[in-house]
Amino acid sequence: MNRIEKKFNELKENNKKALITYITAGDPSIEKTEQLIYAKERAGASIIEVGIPFSDPLADGPIIQKAAQNALNNGIKLKDIFNCIERVRKNTEISMVFLVYYNTILAYGIKEFVDKCEEIGIDGFVIPDLPLEEQDEIIPYIKKNNVALIPLVAPTSKERIKDVVEGKKGFVYCISSLGVTGMKDGFYEEVDEFLKTVKKHTDLPIAIGFGISSREDVERFTPYVDGVIVGSAIVKKIHETKGDIEEVEKFIYSEFSVSM
Repeated sequence: MNRIEKKFNELKENNKKALITYITAGDPSIEKTEQLIYAKERAGASIIEVGIPFSDPLADGPIIQKAAQNALNNGIKLKDIFNCIERVRKNTEISMVFLVYYNTILAYGIKEFVDKCEEIGIDGFVIPDLPLEEQDEIIPYIKKNNVALIPLVAPTSKERIKDVVEGKKGFVYCISSLGVTGMKDGFYEEVDEFLKTVKKHTDLPIAIGFGISSREDVERFTPYVDGVIVGSAIVKKIHETKGDIEEVEKFIYSEFSVSM
């Protein structure tokens, strides 16, 4: 059992839901990234999703795209992110997962990447551009380590949901809409039924993300899920406040944590 599983078990015992918050590593700086992780934990985050900047983040909307570009413009390197996580892990046991595009893993070396993540204390991966049919390359290395490959399911997954979640660990990342992160064109009209369908196919906790940007959104979904994932709204706040730690912490606590 890794930190993700322990956290969801703990929350279930206390009749609470997980608040999963996203941050782009290196935006506005790698030093601020470390401090923002601690701030998110203080604000009530259960799990931190750390985005590894990539030049073509296909699943992300304009806000997170901008964050990734800021980090790349700052000269952020993978080794800087690893070093940051190592420092964080000395100070907290909060669960952390990487959102990482597969080319980054391939360039580093699949085995080497998974082993390094286990070494520094990363608990799982969200890999948006790795389809089910191509996961065989990484799964053997993940099984040797205590990390989880977080399955992504969308309303369009339909009959594939059962296969996507089979044999996975951690939690299921349910996508609330048909767009990219941060879009506010509305949630998928049959999203409640979609979440119920996911529940039928797995005993894993399910969490919903994409477009969760207010307390109302959180309260809208908590009856149906085990956790909510908030990304663009927090990244936007980081940009608006120029990375002010106290302001970001207050925002997360008042807008999201109190609803959990």
